[in-house]
Amino acid sequence: MRPYILKEASWKDLQTFRYELAVLPWGATEAHNYHLPYGTDVYEADAIAEEGARKAWEKSNKVVVLPTVPFGVNTGQADIYLDLNLNPSTQLLILQDLIVVLQRQGLKKLLILNSHGGNNFQPMLRELGLKFPDMLLFTCNWFQALDKSQYFEEGGDHADEMETSLIQYLHPELVTSLDEAGLGTEKKSVIRGIREKWAWAERKWSEVSEDTGIGNPKKASPEKGRRYFEAVTDKVAELMEDICQAKPGELYR
Repeated sequence: MRPYILKEASWKDLQTFRYELAVLPWGATEAHNYHLPYGTDVYEADAIAEEGARKAWEKSNKVVVLPTVPFGVNTGQADIYLDLNLNPSTQLLILQDLIVVLQRQGLKKLLILNSHGGNNFQPMLRELGLKFPDMLLFTCNWFQALDKSQYFEEGGDHADEMETSLIQYLHPELVTSLDEAGLGTEKKSVIRGIREKWAWAERKWSEVSEDTGIGNPKKASPEKGRRYFEAVTDKVAELMEDICQAKPGELYR
């Protein structure tokens, strides 16, 4: 058993032991082109949170990974079969309930490890920070931690070369042949400001992509996935370590 994974712990283990940081992985359940499973974001969240926590734990940081939330914001994919949606307002309520538990039990640090581009926890943590001023609340998008161009040849943000390589490495049994994968071609907005990324509107997924992917996965490989996984979990572990060692009232210098 891994002592930094809550779902593997027992009451005997935790009667007296206390953690410094809770990590909440948060994914989504949605189509990922023709070749990746609906649970891609969940598998990634599980693996990156657990490996990051292992690395942090081995440096004497008392971190615990909570069970992954498998549903995310998929409001732009309402017409794609079994893409499961949680509204942001629902996510806020879930977070609030969990923070009440952590606060009551003296675990005052929470990191949301986000694994889905449609999730945006920053506004929620602004609101929850006012309600729980003694809590230290953090969120990170692991998929933004590194310069992907240093690891992959093709860009994209959904079922692309990066995600395909990761799942090929983590769960090769769940990846079908890349011969079956779509090209992940993205149709660009007719609105110039959106194309230039200083304006925003939600993408209606079925109009943007024919295969639900954004980014060509054809050059993916398990070895690329392994190299990226090791590097990104190093970064995540470093973040966990920094938060564990941070002290309230001494966060800035």
